[in-house]
Amino acid sequence: MRILAFAASNNPQSINQQLAVSVAQLLPQAEVTTLNIDDYELPIYSERREIELGSPPQVQAFLQQIAAADGLIVSFAEHNGTFTAAFKNLYDWASRSQKRIFQHKPTLFLAAAPGPGGAQSVLQAAVKAAPFMGAELSGAVSVANFHQVFDSQYQQLKDATLFIQLQTAALNLQQQILQAKAA
Repeated sequence: MRILAFAASNNPQSINQQLAVSVAQLLPQAEVTTLNIDDYELPIYSERREIELGSPPQVQAFLQQIAAADGLIVSFAEHNGTFTAAFKNLYDWASRSQKRIFQHKPTLFLAAAPGPGGAQSVLQAAVKAAPFMGAELSGAVSVANFHQVFDSQYQQLKDATLFIQLQTAALNLQQQILQAKAA
């Protein structure tokens, strides 16, 4: 089972990247691939730029990473209550080549924030947008107070209740992938 885990953030020290990878590692049978959306940086999308540039190679590379996966774990950083500009721009570009960028893959959405809000606003926006993104959503989990519940040195959760919640979400994703493969 191939899992693609990434943060919808271009921050190299992204807590959302740490969370996505940590949750993916809860599936020991999974072959986990990660990506950094900063590697897919593009000019701000506009129809004019699309006419000039066509579909940039970064877009095709991003979509190929998704196509190669059996399931996705995407963790959303929240900027001003919504998606990061980096993710939204990549999504805008990619959706011009493949309308449902997540290609109907079983998907787990996460969001983490250092404060008590847990990036709930962006997670709610992502859940609402999931059908448009082509995500076959298996679950959505928000993690508040990230630095208090996650051990950065060992890259694992310290909070037992949250660990169980995320492990259950990961196992639900795994089950959805296995059902999709059997169909």
